[in-house]
Amino acid sequence: MNEIEENKKRARQKEFSSRYIDRPVEFLIKHNFTPNKISYIGFICTLVGSLIIALYGLYFSIWLSWVIPFILGIAGAFDLFDGEVARRTGNETQAGAFLDSNLDRLSDAILILGLIYGGLVDYMLGYIILFLVIMISYIRSRAENEGVNMRGIGFMERAERILFLLFAIIIELIFYFLTLLILHEPITISVPFITRVPVTPIFLISIIIYTLTLIYTVLQRLNFAFKTLKNLNANLK
Repeated sequence: MNEIEENKKRARQKEFSSRYIDRPVEFLIKHNFTPNKISYIGFICTLVGSLIIALYGLYFSIWLSWVIPFILGIAGAFDLFDGEVARRTGNETQAGAFLDSNLDRLSDAILILGLIYGGLVDYMLGYIILFLVIMISYIRSRAENEGVNMRGIGFMERAERILFLLFAIIIELIFYFLTLLILHEPITISVPFITRVPVTPIFLISIIIYTLTLIYTVLQRLNFAFKTLKNLNANLK
C-alpha cells in the first residue's frame, strides 16, 4: 500500500470516527468510563458472543439468534471507543495500550475458537485462520520494533476483520431464516474441511474469502516491512 492509499484510508477512518463515534465517546467520557473499563467490556462481550456461537446458538431461533451479532457489534464498537476515549481524555498510557493490545489478541482467538467449536469452521481451517490472524498482528509488532511504521498497512486490519465476520453472521442469519420461512427448510450446504455443520452458501463463500484476504494481508505486511527495512539498511550504508 503506497502513501496515497494509506492517506485515503486514514481519511476514511477519520470521517467514520467523526460521523459515528463522537456521540457515544462523549457519553462514555461524561459517565466516567475509563479506557481500561471500556476494553474489558468489549472483551466480555466478545467472550459471551463467542460462547453462544460455540454452543450452536447461531440457529437457536429467529429471535434469539440475533443476540449474537448484537453482542459482537457492541464488542466491536467498544474496541473503537477505548482508544478514542483515551486520546480525548489524555489517558493514553503504555500500560493501557499493553492491556488493550493483549485483550484484542485474546478476543480474536476466542471468536475464532467459538466459530470452530460451533462447527461454523472446520478444525483445521479454523486453526489456519487463527494462525493467520496472529501472524498479522505479530508482523506489525515485530516490524514496528525495528522502526517500521505499519499503521494502515494491510487489507484486513483488526477493524476490517471484525466487521467482515459480523456482516457474514448477519447475512447468514437473514438468508437462513428467510429461506426457512419461505421454503420451510433452510438452504444449506456442508463442505468437508471448511465447515462441520451445514451453513448457507453465502457463509461458506464468506469464510473462503475471509481466509484468502487474511493470507493476502500477511503477504502485504511481510512485503512492506521487508522492503522498508531493506531500504533503511541501504540508506545506513
